Amino acid sequence: MTAVTTREWESRLKVLLPLYGHRNWIVVADSAYPAQSRPGIETIVAEAEQIDVVQIVHDAITASRHARANIYVDAELQFVAEKDAPGVADFRRQLNKVLYGAHLSRIPHEQIIHKLDQSAQLFRILIIKTESTIPYTSVFFELDCGYWNAEAEQNLRQAMLEANTR
Repeated sequence: MTAVTTREWESRLKVLLPLYGHRNWIVVADSAYPAQSRPGIETIVAEAEQIDVVQIVHDAITASRHARANIYVDAELQFVAEKDAPGVADFRRQLNKVLYGAHLSRIPHEQIIHKLDQSAQLFRILIIKTESTIPYTSVFFELDCGYWNAEAEQNLRQAMLEANTR
């Protein structure tokens, strides 16, 4: 794991995003996020503010034709008090602004980590650590197919089922 300049981590994102697709993850993490040991997980350190990195990652995924993201944040973030983590209220406001209109799921941190760990057994994950020192602020982008959705998949499976029962 190496500290990289803003341009370098953005370059790495630009290289990996076209390679990534359904079931890959991109995580924008706070500075205390641990370096994970699975071989498919790449961790880089961006010398940048977390909300700026979230914005750039979100914009890159949104602009891609092949991918979209299911976005997860820690459920704990809603309950972190300003007196315990100065700046958390401002971070929540900024995050809501950056991700406005995006489908956001709030689930407990350990459940997100479990999902990430399960995916890392087969699929690559990029973790971008930022300079943030506010707990429970990591943003998890689980990539999905940008040109195919759950309804289309369900229609396909139903057609296959009907064809097999004839």
